[in-house]
Amino acid sequence: MIRVQNLKKQYKDAVVLDVETLFIPKGECFGLVGNNGAGKTTLFRIMLDLVRATEGQVMLDEVDVAKTEDWKSRIGAFLDEHMLLSYLTPDEYFETLQKIYQLSEEDLHLHLQKFEELFNEEIIGKKKYIRDLSKGNLKKVGIAAAMMGNPEVVMLDEPFENLDPSSQVRLKKLIQQEKERSNVTFLISSHDLNHVTEICDRIVLLEKGKVIKDLKEKSEMVEELNSYFGT
Repeated sequence: MIRVQNLKKQYKDAVVLDVETLFIPKGECFGLVGNNGAGKTTLFRIMLDLVRATEGQVMLDEVDVAKTEDWKSRIGAFLDEHMLLSYLTPDEYFETLQKIYQLSEEDLHLHLQKFEELFNEEIIGKKKYIRDLSKGNLKKVGIAAAMMGNPEVVMLDEPFENLDPSSQVRLKKLIQQEKERSNVTFLISSHDLNHVTEICDRIVLLEKGKVIKDLKEKSEMVEELNSYFGT
């Protein structure tokens, strides 16, 4: 599905990302963890062709993401609030995406229905601009937008950050349901070890841009990560 090969990102003399090889198969829930500055967001941004690599490539199936835009309709992502149209209300934003993805009103209704618990009656129909939402509600809008249009891959950077405990539980449930129902490949970057170890099939630990651990056994994830981070 997604293959990273000899990927390097360098700013002057500083190498912020140096990943020799990484393969993420279809349908996997892939977790990415690491301390601040580990290169997690940089890796995601290169995967989305928002930042160009100094060397190497990211392949989606057989397509180099840096050489064409044909793959973009297959991936949904929410990295930060700058990806949203802050001057719209959530309703207007979702309706705009509905037109872009050429969805029917029924399609949009069914999609938003999946987020009913997560939204908790705080998002739809409130006539509040996105820029005026709380950080937690901004995240909810971004996640719902990322999963719109039936993407094959969904990339989420720190999806649990700023969510209250109830919303965190609802989001985990939503991701698990979507993965089982549609075989979506999820890439999730997070500082929250408890959440990622619970929902991810595999966790990669980055440190100073390099892959330090690639954990695929559920029974080992918590112990290995707690040991590494000293928690």
